[in-house]
Amino acid sequence: MRFTLLVLAFLYQSLTYAQTYKSLISEAEKKYNEKAYPRSVELYQRAFKLEQKNRADFYNAACSAALMKDTKLAFNWLNRAIEKGYINIRHMKTDSDLNILHGRTEWNELVARLQTKVDKIEANYDKPLQARLLAIYDDDQKYRKQIDSVSQKYGFDSREMKSHWKTIGQKDSINLVQVKAILDEYGWLGEDKVGSQANMTLFLVIQHADLATQQKYLPLMREAVKAKKAEPSSLAMLEDRVALGEGRRQTYGSQIGQDPDGKAYVLPLNDPDNVDKRRAEVGLPPLADYVKYWDLKWDVADYKKRLPEYEKKTEIK
Repeated sequence: MRFTLLVLAFLYQSLTYAQTYKSLISEAEKKYNEKAYPRSVELYQRAFKLEQKNRADFYNAACSAALMKDTKLAFNWLNRAIEKGYINIRHMKTDSDLNILHGRTEWNELVARLQTKVDKIEANYDKPLQARLLAIYDDDQKYRKQIDSVSQKYGFDSREMKSHWKTIGQKDSINLVQVKAILDEYGWLGEDKVGSQANMTLFLVIQHADLATQQKYLPLMREAVKAKKAEPSSLAMLEDRVALGEGRRQTYGSQIGQDPDGKAYVLPLNDPDNVDKRRAEVGLPPLADYVKYWDLKWDVADYKKRLPEYEKKTEIK
């Protein structure tokens, strides 16, 4: 009995530890989005005292450090990211967050070292297919990255914003034709065939597609996750989108709604009490951390009281 109690205590401590790390990372990302770079760096430093495993977290931390002009720390964290397996050299070389590092000897050495590593890893990639998917990725993300700036300049309901959304819709239609052709011919391609960014393109384009397309390719993505060719966290978001599109509650709380007055809320969610357990199983952070991006505070008791209201306004049950 004592052994069992000790194991349970350890598991509880481990869960608390992991959630604390994720909470710090989530807050650091929020501060980055708010352009509060010194605070973002401080939070990353606190997080890395608890855990040093995630290559993406080290990379994102390097961006915050570079933007606050701490080049030494930025290089340190970039090197840690590469040590942990970061290989997206294409993104790194074009990421404007890191512009202050360009031209420095350390930057040239780092890029050369990473390029050598990437060349070895990509030796067996389908390069033409990777190039096609990367071009689609750029099209998918280019105009979405401009949403905030266009909205802030002209207003969310402005003619300019509506025109911007129309451009995004046109690009999405073109990209979807290409991705459907690739999926129908090759199946869900994993990182081992086209690299992580090109692999992510498949999910992004299907996620932005119409409901019928999402329903068609959802089973394929489920199988891809089982085969480790897609991320469980990405699948969770697609599962939520399809559920809501079909008029059902979502499972993981990944989809956020917005009232006409701009106030955000978590769209109707199944079993709110256990959502964090489900999110942890697929590699998503606690919902309280996730919703901070929309300036929301997650209160499960309050959410359950409001759930009938959310279901009525969205016609989702």
